[in-house]
Amino acid sequence: MSDNATEATGTTGSTGAKRFREEDRAPMGMTFRVFIYLVAVHFIVAFFFLLFYLGGAK
Repeated sequence: MSDNATEATGTTGSTGAKRFREEDRAPMGMTFRVFIYLVAVHFIVAFFFLLFYLGGAK
């Protein structure tokens, strides 16, 4: 009975931490791609900023 109640509430024993099912998380491949895209976009924006900065300096 207590095992079923623990599973229904989503907590584990005395730790009280929430258990995650696999469907609660994004796939690792997608998480990695999003991270790479964010890094790439920041590098591109920094490059454009550098171009405009150097182009505007006289």
